Amino acid sequence: MYAPSIPSQIFNPWSCILYALVVILYSKSNVSHSPFDFLSMPSMTFEQALEACLESLGEILRARLRQLKGEQFESNLEISMEALGMVFLPYMKRKEFHVYEGLVMMLALFPHIRPQLFDRILQDVFPNGGDFPELGGVRGKHHRGFLPTGTTALYLFGGDELSQRFHFQKMLSGDHWLHQEQILKVATPAPSEPSLSGQLVLDPELIEKITTGTVSKPRFSAQFPAAYVQTGMEWEDLVLPDSTKGQIADILIWLKHHQTLQNDWQMGHKFKPGYRALFHGPPGTGKTLTATLLGKQTGRDVFKVDLSTVVSKYIGETEKNLSNLFDRAENKNWILFFDEADALFGKRTQVQNAHDRYANQEVSYLLQRIENFNGLVILASNLKSNIDDAFLRRFQSMIHFPMPKSAERLKLWENTIPKQVQLEDAVDLHNISHKYELTGADILNVVQDLCLQGLHENQLVFSQDFILKGIKKELVKANKIF
Repeated sequence: MYAPSIPSQIFNPWSCILYALVVILYSKSNVSHSPFDFLSMPSMTFEQALEACLESLGEILRARLRQLKGEQFESNLEISMEALGMVFLPYMKRKEFHVYEGLVMMLALFPHIRPQLFDRILQDVFPNGGDFPELGGVRGKHHRGFLPTGTTALYLFGGDELSQRFHFQKMLSGDHWLHQEQILKVATPAPSEPSLSGQLVLDPELIEKITTGTVSKPRFSAQFPAAYVQTGMEWEDLVLPDSTKGQIADILIWLKHHQTLQNDWQMGHKFKPGYRALFHGPPGTGKTLTATLLGKQTGRDVFKVDLSTVVSKYIGETEKNLSNLFDRAENKNWILFFDEADALFGKRTQVQNAHDRYANQEVSYLLQRIENFNGLVILASNLKSNIDDAFLRRFQSMIHFPMPKSAERLKLWENTIPKQVQLEDAVDLHNISHKYELTGADILNVVQDLCLQGLHENQLVFSQDFILKGIKKELVKANKIF
């Protein structure tokens, strides 16, 4: 029932689970009658639930508009908590929410699925139009329909009663779980305008899940300066020293158990959220592959950010780009991998001009966002010495990825050469591994080039000279001495 204060009615899915279990047990028995003959069977589809929620929202608006005409506000409007639960709970981590929390999410959702809803009701109740500051709302640049604001929510649910409006205002504050979990927020209004005059913004991923049933990976852009990365390789393909493997294992332990430590053991208030690691070592030694394998093993998406491209020559742009990234990544269980960290975390010099001052502000901003991020953040650098010592203490682990030694290079050669290729008896991989200092990425490049050449020439038996020719080509490309 619609009432001027938040009711205690909460949608609880455990009753639905119990219901399903009893139905399963009944279906496996020989009983000829249903144990639920005395209950009303749920018959609402998802589309019907969505329509019911929109109808409830529309009726609340009608009642408030009629109140502006001097009519009595109807307080007995039916609101289906079952419908709200069917629309939102399947796509949320939460198991329950209050009816008004569901309604405010529906208020932010309706422009995306029924953009004409409010305008048609306004025209129906006030055919001659009018100005309704109580109702709030804004018009978009391209969207021609009514876009609800925080003011809209306060008036629909609290009317003119200040005590009720203040009560509902807490639901739109930064301390409420809707904001904390990045589900709903009030956009920042124009300077000097009331804080709740900003548009209600629902999480774009939640909207996509509700409307399509899935959510697509964000694409690289100025607004999201990160690329989704994955790998078909396995841990066996990553050849590293035991000391490095042991430190990587510590990250896997955190990924597996940190939720238990923070929530079940209630230790979250004693530790900073998230985990911060620095990977340092020469290019091609496995830093990016390790990040992608961590994501692959734990079922997390990995997004790679090249800081050398994010850092903008225009003052203030870097903070904006990084803010968009972290806002999107919050509470998504993503792994953020920042490559070329030297671009932003290099040795600082004395502040000599405005650009130096803003560069330090950008570093401070990124550090703040990294420390407050509740997931895994990995920064990669070619040299640990390139990173300012003041930043190093912020990391929980610093993992060195050294150049592979002779035995490790031999293993990389053996793992990389495909089984379709034969080696002549004269090929000495031990000698090649000992003589040529190549990274895993270098060896992968050499083998790929050799295989392509072999396929082109229909020659899949590799000689020593053929392999050495490929090694020379790779070293010359990297300006190294053969």
